[in-house]
Amino acid sequence: MCFYSKREYLIVIFDHISVVAAACSRVGQRVLHLDRRSYYAANWASFTFNGLLSWIQQQQVSETQDWCDLLEEGEELIQLSSQSSIRNLQVFTYTSKEDEVEEASADSVNTTEEEQHGPGETRCAVGSERLSQEVSRTHHSLQHMEIPAEGFCSLNISPIFQSQATITEGAEPEAEQPQSPAIPSQSEPSRKKISFAQLEKEGRRFNIDLVSKLMYSRGSLVELLIKSNVSRYAEFKKVSRILTYRNGEVEQVPCTRADVFASRQLSVVEKRKLMRFLTSCIEEKDDQSAYNGRPYLEFLRDQKLGENLQHFLLYSIAMVTEDTPTEVGLASTRNFLRCLGRYGNTPFLFPLYGLGEIPQCFCRMCAVFGGIYCLRHSLRCLLLDTATNRCKAVIDSRGQRISCSHVLLEENYVHERKNVATPPRFLSRAVLITDSSLHGSDSEQEVSMVTIPPITEGAPAVKMVELSSSTMTCMSGTYLVHLNCSSVSSAYQDLSPLITTMFSTPESHDQGRPSVLWCLYFNMEDGSAMEVEGHDLPSNVYVCSGPDGELGHEHAITQAELIFHKILPEEDFCPPAPNPEDILYDGGSAPSSGPEEEPSLQLEV
Repeated sequence: MCFYSKREYLIVIFDHISVVAAACSRVGQRVLHLDRRSYYAANWASFTFNGLLSWIQQQQVSETQDWCDLLEEGEELIQLSSQSSIRNLQVFTYTSKEDEVEEASADSVNTTEEEQHGPGETRCAVGSERLSQEVSRTHHSLQHMEIPAEGFCSLNISPIFQSQATITEGAEPEAEQPQSPAIPSQSEPSRKKISFAQLEKEGRRFNIDLVSKLMYSRGSLVELLIKSNVSRYAEFKKVSRILTYRNGEVEQVPCTRADVFASRQLSVVEKRKLMRFLTSCIEEKDDQSAYNGRPYLEFLRDQKLGENLQHFLLYSIAMVTEDTPTEVGLASTRNFLRCLGRYGNTPFLFPLYGLGEIPQCFCRMCAVFGGIYCLRHSLRCLLLDTATNRCKAVIDSRGQRISCSHVLLEENYVHERKNVATPPRFLSRAVLITDSSLHGSDSEQEVSMVTIPPITEGAPAVKMVELSSSTMTCMSGTYLVHLNCSSVSSAYQDLSPLITTMFSTPESHDQGRPSVLWCLYFNMEDGSAMEVEGHDLPSNVYVCSGPDGELGHEHAITQAELIFHKILPEEDFCPPAPNPEDILYDGGSAPSSGPEEEPSLQLEV
């Protein structure tokens, strides 16, 4: 028996609900946080490149076992499922075998003996976590995946707001020139080919998120990070530009007053109209309420705004669709404007080392205040006290009985106990590794948010985030691109036409655009569509959904605060943690820390 099975915990938390765990631990609750995976954050996690390959390989294994012999008088057993929210994984590697062998030789990479395969087959050596394709379009598809025991990204503790750290550049292969062995002149522009072997070799420089989100500078997540002092555990970088895709070209969207008047895409009349409209949006007016329930696009047209301004306002500032109601579009526009200027010329921040850092920061806060974490430990069922309709204990996969007063779990554990069976909605996701930026210079300091209207009738609007190596999410010389949209079909069917149009792939035959080196498609269940209230569960069991499809984190933070106040209605949600210098030790004063260091820039009000 493990030590934690012998005592009663006030809250037992399953998997990714790290914000609630931190909030409960901070106010003195005994928290036991169990995770069936080997890393924190579940579907909010970040992986190294090799860790992501292992995640793709790992298939879910469902186990069933009878625990009825552990029941006591007056108890009932509630079985928990282990259904995955990931579907339709497809991987494409756009690198030939010859390039991989040549690169491996140049960089002294140890490889196994090459074997001959037929078209469409994949070579995989499990011991070295290698996954490579023989031909440029070869792909494989895996369904109903479960995350493996690789890929945990350690938390960076430095409280720096923006980092200019440089990544050591790995060896790059020479450009492929099979017909001419001569070395090209230095004055000739050439894009060096990065092989799959080099991606593997530099795999630890990647931090690839399963979700695609940004942080609004005045959003609920940033405010919570500041309020709780959790921001000291992470570093952040501002998103430097907002882009949009229109008429086959990527254009920069003017956001600030200076950007508007410096823009060459707008006429003088358009600039004045845009500034006048944005100024009027800040305050709610009676003439705006007359459009409630009517499309936002209709409101923009009636404001005498041309097609250029309608496009920028609809897709890149409000980030809504043509059918979005006017009141929602105006609220989104105001939120965008409200967040401008706090940390930069765009409303967005991104955490260094990936979004997986955020849940790890809250896990650290929970542990600091006494929370206990146990990874690779799954739970199988709840024990219900039939007299009180409350869960009194849980049973883990080892048959241990753990007493508790409250239980918080993710929706996939109790998917089969919905009162009303509603079909789930899904998000389509794609992750690309490219060799250059979509727009402008290939500066490794740029972080871009790209909005893409539907390219064909019936296609979804797509949000794209392009990350450079300055975010510590990819190796130098590459870019990490995340695409996200509501699912119409599989992720490949939803997003591959857009990728073929905007990037260089074997299907596009366009070498003037950024080349896709590696690509992953998958569908993820949309957390905003999950009905966390409609389950047949004990009164002290609370359900939390997974990631939603919005760009910000409002849904997750609002849900976490709501659950916290259901458990502890009289307590403050995530009160500030004391600064180390404010802690009084025996003797009444803090120990001397030596000479003062230069203060670092943090998230501040």
